[in-house]
Amino acid sequence: MLTRLLKHLSSPGWWARRAFRADDLAAIGAAVKASETKQRGEIRIAIEGPLPLRALLREESCRDRAASLFQSLGVAATREANGILVYVQLVDRRVEILADHGISALIPPGEWEAICRRMEAAFAAGNYRHGMVDAIERITALLTRHFPASGDNPNELDDAPTLL
Repeated sequence: MLTRLLKHLSSPGWWARRAFRADDLAAIGAAVKASETKQRGEIRIAIEGPLPLRALLREESCRDRAASLFQSLGVAATREANGILVYVQLVDRRVEILADHGISALIPPGEWEAICRRMEAAFAAGNYRHGMVDAIERITALLTRHFPASGDNPNELDDAPTLL
């Protein structure tokens, strides 16, 4: 725990902005927007550098932090229970994808896990933009198969990534 605490406390808050430049964020937001015209899922991207002290002291895992953000970013409030959170924890070098129950009933957890590990590999190689856009494309393929777009497909969540 002490090593993780020191690692997060010594990482500057602007670190997330360094990995994802403004043009990268715009491309990611455009990929989310394009995805949501093909399927009914609502994709929300959250990118976090160091964790808040409270989360560190509670020893929150990456998955726990993602679950907390799933609620606070409104992903759990979509009308069809079709929200998906892609959470990137840069200091811990972990990615989590959480899907609301309307989607998780159709897509097995192993599918999300494979996308996460592929993103982590791309990020480890310094390919942040490509890793994220590739993940959005893979999520789109899954959702198009299991949750295709229909006549009424409102955009309920912000398409732009959130830097925390």
